[in-house]
Amino acid sequence: MWTLQDAKNRFSAVVEAALAGTPQQVTRRGQPAVVVLSSEEYQRLLAGAVQTRESFVSHLMAFPGPETERAEAKPRGPS
Repeated sequence: MWTLQDAKNRFSAVVEAALAGTPQQVTRRGQPAVVVLSSEEYQRLLAGAVQTRESFVSHLMAFPGPETERAEAKPRGPS
């Protein structure tokens, strides 16, 4: 894990390690901020995400229909 300042100072080493197959985590103010990984690994992850994602239409069609119970709301009286 790299601090942001160390990652800036040694960016070539961060990139080389990522290209060698080890994603590099970078923190900012002590909190995890970003991960540097190779373009090949990024494309692999992106392709996997696209394959498992359902279409928006499928998502809408899975939404419960009119048989779902709705809470009854009563209108407010005059103020």
